[in-house]
Amino acid sequence: MDDFSAVAQLVGSLNDAQKDAVTAPPEHRLVLAGAGSGKTRVLVHRIAWLISVENVSPLSILAVTFTNKAANEMRGRIEQLLTMPVRQLWVGTFHGIAHRMLRLHWKEAKLRQDFAILDADDQQRLVKRLIKQLDLPEDQWPHKMVTNWINSQKEEGRRPDHFDDLGDFTQRALVRVYAAYQQSCESQGLVDFAELLLRAYELCRDSADIQAHYRRKFRHILVDEFQDTNTLQYLWLKLLVGNAGVLFAVGDDDQSVYGWRGAKVENMLRLERDFRGCEVVRLEQNYRSTGTILKAANGLIERNNGRLGKNLWTDGADGAPIQLYAAFNEYDEAEFVVNRIRDYLNGPHRHSDMAILYRSNAQSRVLEEMLIRARLPYRIYGGLRFFERMEVKDALAWLRLMRNRDDDVSFERALSTPSHGVGATSLEKLRVAARESASSLWTTARRDAAMLGRTAGALNKFLDKVDAIAAQVQDLALGKLIDVVVANSGLREHYQKEKGEQAEGRLENLDEIVSAARGFERPANEQEEGIDPLSAFLAHAALEAGEGQAAAGEDSVQLMTLHAAKGLEFPIVFIVGLENGVFPSMRAVEEGNLEEERRLCYVGITRARQQLYLSYAEIRRIHGVEQIGMPSQFLKEIPPECVMETRPRAGMLRPPSFGGAREEARFGGGYGSSGGYGNRYGGGSSPSGYSAPRRSAALATPAYGGFKLGQRVTHDKFGEGTILSFEGEGERAQVEIRFRSAGVKRLVLGMAKLQAL
Repeated sequence: MDDFSAVAQLVGSLNDAQKDAVTAPPEHRLVLAGAGSGKTRVLVHRIAWLISVENVSPLSILAVTFTNKAANEMRGRIEQLLTMPVRQLWVGTFHGIAHRMLRLHWKEAKLRQDFAILDADDQQRLVKRLIKQLDLPEDQWPHKMVTNWINSQKEEGRRPDHFDDLGDFTQRALVRVYAAYQQSCESQGLVDFAELLLRAYELCRDSADIQAHYRRKFRHILVDEFQDTNTLQYLWLKLLVGNAGVLFAVGDDDQSVYGWRGAKVENMLRLERDFRGCEVVRLEQNYRSTGTILKAANGLIERNNGRLGKNLWTDGADGAPIQLYAAFNEYDEAEFVVNRIRDYLNGPHRHSDMAILYRSNAQSRVLEEMLIRARLPYRIYGGLRFFERMEVKDALAWLRLMRNRDDDVSFERALSTPSHGVGATSLEKLRVAARESASSLWTTARRDAAMLGRTAGALNKFLDKVDAIAAQVQDLALGKLIDVVVANSGLREHYQKEKGEQAEGRLENLDEIVSAARGFERPANEQEEGIDPLSAFLAHAALEAGEGQAAAGEDSVQLMTLHAAKGLEFPIVFIVGLENGVFPSMRAVEEGNLEEERRLCYVGITRARQQLYLSYAEIRRIHGVEQIGMPSQFLKEIPPECVMETRPRAGMLRPPSFGGAREEARFGGGYGSSGGYGNRYGGGSSPSGYSAPRRSAALATPAYGGFKLGQRVTHDKFGEGTILSFEGEGERAQVEIRFRSAGVKRLVLGMAKLQAL
């Protein structure tokens, strides 16, 4: 296309800030993109602009993001904009790009050509075995903890020999496991996820020729979700950019919520220092949420220090106020959410228009219980993905063993599933012999099977079976190859023995892996250089595993943690559990990490497009104990004019106002007084100074015959319960009580003969 038509097509639909970012001169840029401001749109248009207007070769562009789904979508949108294929473009995740680079330069990276990727589950198995071999008590050295420590060291660029001070017993033991683990991976040709990045970084750092090659090749490096980069990723990018490359980073420091897994929000602050002349472009116009929701989000996040700073706005309507519900306990909270969902379903909304967000997975149990009772379909977003399922991982182990006989982790998994008559004692003998001879389990088994006595025959039968299958599939296409391996490994017969729906589901998954392989097949001229189809598929499976995404299915209410909600949006959002110690979490409070928790709350608020509900419980059962909850401090940081508090009266909720007379619709319209949170603190505000939207006088907690809302009582017939509401006056007043065993009952106060507990 000519320059004029290219400009018209690429920038015609962009706002001014987006246009500035997309059409900027080829210099370092940080695009500070607020929630819902079109950051991916800008990144895609920037790449298209470079190719079609700046005449940049697709071969000289590297685009990096954090999920395979995002990378695939980015490639598709670029091709759609340019109306031409861009297969030469390097678009992928950090791990995917690192894997591609290591396959091309395996010798320089000091790797075996047939190296395999060790997924998270198998990595933990290997670490667990090494802890046992080193005679470290597993109750004191949990394998998950040790694995996380090893990964965190790699993400900081540290090898076992980088630790000078080994005087501390704890660190000395951890380094011993790290060194043994590294040696085991080297001998077996295994590379874990963190190793992919570290090895690629070391390759570019230590090889002058390769460093020069990729600096010449990638003149333009574009990175999405830059706030989620860790130390090693930042160093690798800085190394690749060098003095001549151009970095175009897109991110939002206010949405950096993965510090617990190594993300460093400080990387965004370092850009202007480390990349001279780096300019900041702010995308602040939001295309997702109402004005009220954005005002609430801005008011909350401005409490954080060290921000780069931005203020979200919209040219749309203010919309309805945020609804705040003070529940008596977690059941009351869940019932409120379910009732509101029912109300929306009576209108134009679908189940999938609504999402329930919570701080921790443990909070979902009561919500699920209430949704099941209400017969509302729901889905926990981020459950086990296809490549994480047990039967699929078993099949992948067989495939990896076809590719690399020295892969001990896959050897053990294939040997045990299906069972081949080699027990734990014999396997341990084999491990000891392999360790003493510095050989793989496969080599040791072929050489010394006789030492196992009667088990030797079973072991040799397994080895011959693997070799026979490998010979049979040697020249087959990928889909057929995997079909034969699954069929001849015995996995189908193994899972058929389970019977029932579970067995049927497992067999369907084995069928699906064959379908996935067939869909993965490419013509010879489109295959990646230096990677055979099976290795490419195994790498794809390993890199895909663990990316939490909701499975496709029926229309259903979405339940998820606030972390899982990042990047998603829904017309109606419920954020539950807004109590100090729950959200913000107790751990964050104790560690002084409130700013990341506040960013997480900001992420949750900005997921809502039309209506946002916030709720907390006055009493919540935590670790089996009922605890009195204090409203989250984040609630007081939301501008009060954005919030309308709602509370049940006689089992009914006052409907929210969607008209213009907002002050008339507010429950009392003021602060402090005797309603709202003030009741529990004996005054108009909490000890922390929180002055919240109050309830109206009619909804303030009354006292009837010495009883009050939230009080625990006992009844001769129904047992123990909690008072939910009153209606009427005197002895004829009706009281609504939730009994532990009998559920919710409405009784006449004068006849109920209640006793206070």
